[in-house]
Formats: sequence, C-alpha cells, structure tokens
Amino acid sequence: MAGMHYVTAAMMVGNLEDARNPPAAVEAVLFLAAEHHIPPPAGLLYERIPLGEFEEADPADVKKVVDWLERYAPAYRVMVCCRAGMGRSVSMVIAYLCCAKGMGYVEAVDLLKSRRPGATPLPNLEKTIERVRVLRQGHEARGEAGG
Repeated sequence: MAGMHYVTAAMMVGNLEDARNPPAAVEAVLFLAAEHHIPPPAGLLYERIPLGEFEEADPADVKKVVDWLERYAPAYRVMVCCRAGMGRSVSMVIAYLCCAKGMGYVEAVDLLKSRRPGATPLPNLEKTIERVRVLRQGHEARGEAGG
C-alpha cells in the first residue's frame, strides 16, 4: 500500500516503501531515514540526507535539505521520504515551505496535517527552522548564494 501523499502538485511525502518503489509521477527522491539505506531508484534524481527518527534535527542538516529542495523542487516532482512518511519527511517539507517559500510555521504545519493525516513534526521544529533561516541569511550575506 502506498503511503505517498501530495503536499503540492509537485511535492509529495512518502515512506520507506515509496522510496524503494517510487510511483510513476515521481522524478526525484529525497531520502531522510538515517537507519535505512536503499538503492537509488533507477532513472530518478536521488539524494540521501540522514536524519534521526523522533529527535530534534540538526539545523545544518535541515539547511542541506532546504537548499536541495530549493534547487530541485521547482524543476522536478519530488517525493520526500522517511521510514513512516510522517515525521522527518513532513518536517523537512515544512522547513522548505517556511525557509524557501516564506510560509508561516503554523500555516505550513496546518497544510501538512491536512494533506498527510498523522503528520508529526519533529521536536522543536519551529526553533530549528528559525536557526536554519539565520544560517541561510548568513550564507547570503557573504555573497555565497548560488543561483
């Protein structure tokens, strides 16, 4: 049974099975489960940024995720996956919406909870996102923002 849920027309969250067998609509897979390794899906853009389950995410890792999504999400239909498709994947899409798309935290959480029943943001996610925003601003301030 597929656990994939659409967040936007071009962004989905999914679980371990979805990552192993991506639906036809998917063009890129971002895999976040630190405790699993999967073979990169054939013919798709693939990235693994390992995050621990049920724990606060490192802002540096979240920044990597946001930067990756910012680079590829506009051009590809991206599925963000973790083990269950409810914690890390949901949290990183929220981080992307807040950091790259300028959405408010509460609005982003509400969107994910409406699209993905059972969505469970990681502990202190809002605080982590604030720290990621600062990291990203520092990056831009030094003129290192890649196009």
